[in-house]
Amino acid sequence: MTYEEALAFLEETRGYGSILGLDNIRGLMEELGNVQEELAVIHIAGTNGKGSVGAMLDAVLRQAGYHVGRYSSPAVFSYEEIWQINGVPITREAYAYHMERVRAACQRRVEQGRPHPTAFEIETALAFLFFRAENCDVVLLETGLGGSMDATNVIFHPVCSVITSVSRDHMAFLGDTLSEIAEAKAGIIKEGCPVVSAWQQAEVLTVLQRVSKECHAPLTVASSERLSGISYDVKGLRLAYEGIGEVSVHLTGAYQIPNAACALETLLQLMRLGYTITRDAIRNGLSQVRWNGRMEHVSDRPDVYLDGAHNEAAAHSLAETIENCFTNRRITYIIGVLADKEYGKMLSVLLPYCGRVYTVTPDNPRALPAQELAECAQATLREREGEDTVNIPSVIAAPDVAFAVREALRDTDRGDVILAWGSLSYLAEVKKCVAEAARDEEVRHDR
Repeated sequence: MTYEEALAFLEETRGYGSILGLDNIRGLMEELGNVQEELAVIHIAGTNGKGSVGAMLDAVLRQAGYHVGRYSSPAVFSYEEIWQINGVPITREAYAYHMERVRAACQRRVEQGRPHPTAFEIETALAFLFFRAENCDVVLLETGLGGSMDATNVIFHPVCSVITSVSRDHMAFLGDTLSEIAEAKAGIIKEGCPVVSAWQQAEVLTVLQRVSKECHAPLTVASSERLSGISYDVKGLRLAYEGIGEVSVHLTGAYQIPNAACALETLLQLMRLGYTITRDAIRNGLSQVRWNGRMEHVSDRPDVYLDGAHNEAAAHSLAETIENCFTNRRITYIIGVLADKEYGKMLSVLLPYCGRVYTVTPDNPRALPAQELAECAQATLREREGEDTVNIPSVIAAPDVAFAVREALRDTDRGDVILAWGSLSYLAEVKKCVAEAARDEEVRHDR
């Protein structure tokens, strides 16, 4: 099987949709020898922060000398980055090799009269095969949606289950209340296996405590009371955590404070389990961590940042970051969201900080059209300002991302800020357009 044939096979399976449940993935993994049970897995679920916590753990464990596999979706800049070992994405050759085994297993399932596995189930099975073939010491496995019915939840004996911040998102699948959503996330908790949680709202914590007790799984909750010396700016985050000491994290934003605490508490748990992780490995790893699309700085002419804030809780955290890092600076937004998100609430939180808005349509089947988003933004601004139209920022529905980036750069002075936020699915294109604009500018100067 070639890489192109592997991609074509996966594309064919997208017609099977996204079906929550474990029967299919369990059957598929049985066909593949249940290789997932040969892996030391740290299973990560949560609404916000899965990627950032995973990135921190990845950086520290590598610094400690471990061979680390990481499965994290969606991809931001390249499809292959979903599967990484020691920060290096899967090669096209390895992808095709393992996909051929997965396809054969899918065909056997269909011949037995079973449903064809979905695209996410296939990608998850490929991850297990890849990490087992490469003899990973530890695997950081992020859920795709929820927890209990997520395809990654075919793991029976994780090293540790990690629950990052839980808030309202994916309500159509997970439930309308925080308790229902927390119940779904808590589905990754396994009998007798330790659990680490970020600090949570009381409603969420009650669920996690109950499920952990039912599973005889010791629960440790990262505590804000164990934090001190917190400060952050556009360059990163600094804090001290009880039991570890002072660290600097090369990620910024208010939301990285609970993420860092969750990662540090997880590292302490791993040390208790016998993993050799020194304080130096923690400090060095966190100082080098990188994670695409999370307050990522991609240009300084002017400053351009990318952030995947895609729900109300993330919007509040981003607003706090703006207040802390961009005081007295004019901010231009580029916004693209998915139609099934609570984008009205996000706009209400974040529009007070902007000077101009460009809306775009992400390249995603679930995307909200730029014009609809622009109309919602205009209505939100009018409601806030009332009849005073003088202070209402202009909102422009861009025909494409390239137009939005080009016009935002033209309209923004060196000391100002462009912030592209919303769905991760369009941020790669923003980054590409910003880089192209920088190259064009260099060519003009050379002439």
